[in-house]
Amino acid sequence: MKNHKFSPESLMMSYGYKPELSQGAIKCPIFNTSTFVFKTAQEGKAFFEVAYGLREKAPSEEMGLIYSRINNPNLEILENRLCLWDKADDCAVFESGMSAITTVLLEFLKPGDLLVYSNPTYGGTDHFINHYLPSIGVTVLGVHPNQSKDEIVELIENSGKASNLKMIYLETPANPTNDLLDIEMYSEIAKHFSTAQNKVITAVDNTFMGPIWQHPLRFGADLVLYSATKYIGGHSDLIAGAVLGSNELMIRVKTLRTFLGNMASSNTAWLLMRSLETLKIRMDKQSQNAEEVAHFLKSHDKVESVNFLGLLVESSHQYDIYKRQCTAPGAMITFNIKGGEKQAFQLLNHLKLVKLAVSLGGTESLAQHPITMTHAGVDPESRKRMNITDKMVRLSIGVEDAKDIIWDLNQAFEKVELSNMEKLLKH
Repeated sequence: MKNHKFSPESLMMSYGYKPELSQGAIKCPIFNTSTFVFKTAQEGKAFFEVAYGLREKAPSEEMGLIYSRINNPNLEILENRLCLWDKADDCAVFESGMSAITTVLLEFLKPGDLLVYSNPTYGGTDHFINHYLPSIGVTVLGVHPNQSKDEIVELIENSGKASNLKMIYLETPANPTNDLLDIEMYSEIAKHFSTAQNKVITAVDNTFMGPIWQHPLRFGADLVLYSATKYIGGHSDLIAGAVLGSNELMIRVKTLRTFLGNMASSNTAWLLMRSLETLKIRMDKQSQNAEEVAHFLKSHDKVESVNFLGLLVESSHQYDIYKRQCTAPGAMITFNIKGGEKQAFQLLNHLKLVKLAVSLGGTESLAQHPITMTHAGVDPESRKRMNITDKMVRLSIGVEDAKDIIWDLNQAFEKVELSNMEKLLKH
């Protein structure tokens, strides 16, 4: 019989774990230990040589356990399993999504460098890029969805820093608008500005799509990042982040992680391994629910517009990117309610099943108001250009019965009082 290649969702139960090394336990125990005992001084020396890059690891040699800031069984098994989804060489898991993002930016950028980044991004990312990086001498240049390749190349060339371009950082779909960016196009732009001495790196925050619905490395990205708090964790009970890519780049990411000390704990890693076992089932259900909710919102007379990948106009450029780049429309919906902040708050304050909270990707459905919550710190002019207004509500759809989510939204809409002008327009 030919060797059978198992799918990632099947391998999530056991990949990388040997029960015989843990008293036959079917699930990997939590290794709550700070340090590991060496069999001999020679073994300790060999482990440190590899860990500190003093020599290359031999072909059949396994990375030895030294200290949980460097490596830990829970962390290693988790990282091996995460690599399966994105077909990456290596993975580094962090104690938060922001620690994953900031570690990557700090490792590959230095004073004098240019970073090109997409808008909008998560509020924390936006703040770090626009406030911290310039303070250490990094030039930042924002780009927007639907700008052409030629426009972006011209922007970079006109910046006067084209030769200093080191990274293109994308978040797609964008938080909170669901705008898509063409990863392949931006990878081509990175290659255009790369030289033999300077490879421009393309990094993609894939949090909104998780490891199931979009695979940036397959479209030319060098690094893919996640807030693992979201779909990967999926139960709103942990904080974590992840970065995946080639061995060459991940050595650098993991080395800085070791010295910053921001790796995930053994407890967090164990919880994430638990979550990976149901990742595809959860995400499939969430996407199915989101499609039903989006169609309900589209037809509601108190909704002005809906941003959901499953509702993209087929003749649009965004639809073209979606069909090439994504395998499902995801479970994030933003919509503009008729009115403004008053109406948005009335809706949010009357939800019963859907919880009023930030974050996303958990089993429960969540709702929030981006302009006053997750994106409150973004420059007002930038928010205006990105269409993040007081009308916008963001939904993260969970695994509940879709009919119950729709019932809850509908009863909350009944409490929304339209202005006199909106009432006139309605009729």
